[in-house]
Amino acid sequence: MVAPFVFSGSCGDGRLGRPAEQSSAVFLGSGNEGCQTSVKYWEKFKTFKERGEWVELQFMAAAAQHRFAVSKPWGDTKAYDVGIEHKGNYLRVQVKSTTMRSGAGYLCQFHPNHNRKCDYSLKEIDVFAAYVIPENVWYLIPAALLLGKHRKWIAMLCPLATPKKKACYCWEGYRENWNILTRSRSDLLQCGR
Repeated sequence: MVAPFVFSGSCGDGRLGRPAEQSSAVFLGSGNEGCQTSVKYWEKFKTFKERGEWVELQFMAAAAQHRFAVSKPWGDTKAYDVGIEHKGNYLRVQVKSTTMRSGAGYLCQFHPNHNRKCDYSLKEIDVFAAYVIPENVWYLIPAALLLGKHRKWIAMLCPLATPKKKACYCWEGYRENWNILTRSRSDLLQCGR
């Protein structure tokens, strides 16, 4: 079996996250100008699980670049995908991704996968990290905003332009907001109130 990722490249900024068979797209960091590809790299994954695992790796690398200590729970039994430690504080992060373009934004779903019988809970997750793959943009959203009193199953993320509908704009304050990961669980729970 061939390793699915290599750690170098000639296009973009040459950081981690390039699938071995893809030579013209950089998935992490900026610098994609001038890179052309006929097949979108996210369409090369055979399953959503495979793409999800890749997105988790992208999140862990991005968090490490922001100087967070990163851990991964063993197996698929936990509701969260990645643990983030910062100054003695431990947050549980559920990683999601989207390529679903809708108007000026992207729709991102916050459903558990089909293997999970019950919904996510604030007792299990502190933050959702949503990756807009085509734009290489992260949204770090406190779980209390999605799982609170008014459960939100989907969010419109608009990294390209200011949304026309005010309701869609509520997520833009969480775009690339890595400081969310420095807050305590109790602080994040207050976001939903």
